[in-house]
Amino acid sequence: MTSSVPASSLDPAVAERLKRDAGGLLPAIAQQYDTGEVLMLGWMDDEALHRTLTTGRCTYWSRSRQEYWVKGDTSGHVQHVKSVALDCDADAILVKVDQIGAACHTGDRTCFDADVLPLGK
Repeated sequence: MTSSVPASSLDPAVAERLKRDAGGLLPAIAQQYDTGEVLMLGWMDDEALHRTLTTGRCTYWSRSRQEYWVKGDTSGHVQHVKSVALDCDADAILVKVDQIGAACHTGDRTCFDADVLPLGK
């Protein structure tokens, strides 16, 4: 996946705890820090997590383009990081952010409000 990318600078104590998928990635959920609104799901490897932790801006790994991208660099819809947490199994990341503009690439505020599925009762 990212074999041409230099070794990550992620703290080794953090890196050894992570449970990545076969491609070396973890799902990263972006949530609005003050309202709890779930905004989007992206993917991070060790280097993307390191960049997110050290720059204060969310960096993701694009599975389709096979490159890193910083949320908002092209759209202006920036995610300012407020906190980062691992789930209890260390196989998912929760990034609480202050979202500026739309989080979804479609222009919607979140990626989870356009296709709500009906519940069977």
